[in-house]
Amino acid sequence: MKLYKPTTPGRRGATREDFSVLTRKKKPEKSLLLALKRRAGRNSQGRITTRHQGAGVKKLYRLIDFTREKLNVPAKVAAVEYDPYRAAFIALVKYQDGEKKYIIAPHGLKKDDEIIAGEKTEIRVGNRMKLKNIPIGTAVYNIEIEPGRGGKLARGAGTSAKVLALEGGYSHLKLSSTEIKRVREDCFASIGMVSNPEHVFVKIGKAGRSRRKGRRPTVRGSAMVPADHPHGGGEGRAPIGMPGPKTPWGKPARGVKTRKKKWTDKLIIKRRQKRKKK
Repeated sequence: MKLYKPTTPGRRGATREDFSVLTRKKKPEKSLLLALKRRAGRNSQGRITTRHQGAGVKKLYRLIDFTREKLNVPAKVAAVEYDPYRAAFIALVKYQDGEKKYIIAPHGLKKDDEIIAGEKTEIRVGNRMKLKNIPIGTAVYNIEIEPGRGGKLARGAGTSAKVLALEGGYSHLKLSSTEIKRVREDCFASIGMVSNPEHVFVKIGKAGRSRRKGRRPTVRGSAMVPADHPHGGGEGRAPIGMPGPKTPWGKPARGVKTRKKKWTDKLIIKRRQKRKKK
């Protein structure tokens, strides 16, 4: 982690990731950049559907290869870069045929390292292979749910899944959330853990830094009037006056199940553990 001297109130306690692992003075690959239209949380009618979004510094989207379809073709890591659209770092890899692509960088991957994707490869950080060929106890990331559809699981900074067993054409994986899930053994997964595990310890420090990320201020419901929020009203700092908290639209909040029925529910062996109240 990068620590700052407390020269101002905003600097006191503020921290950021250690960017020393990134390749210095490396500009993004132009052919892999995309300008996305900024909608500030609004839909096609211009109405706000996601609150607290807007402004922020300009940024370009990096096209990430989540599938890595070039099998048995060695690739060399040309650079490890920052990605403004995700917490994890990304790696620019150059294949032997000259093609360049961005991938999610695993923790420990460095410039000039060689990686490869194939049905069965060496167990080494950054390599990608089918789950049926990965030994039990190995940490994996960027895991497919359906063969050929690209990685969907364990893509956030510092996350990984652990291979627990191989049974009946499925691989049993323990995710970072403690959930144990079955995934078809012919799905691909990358070896290692996603880079930038220190991201969870970052302290923003001041409001301006949050605004530059595109986050607008969040007003407490208890600070509003009753017309604007169920928690509003009362004289002074009053309690919400109801058994449990509600959303601005009157629906129960906190502790309410929000997961909708999905086809992947049948693949869950064990649900994630509930967090213990402090």
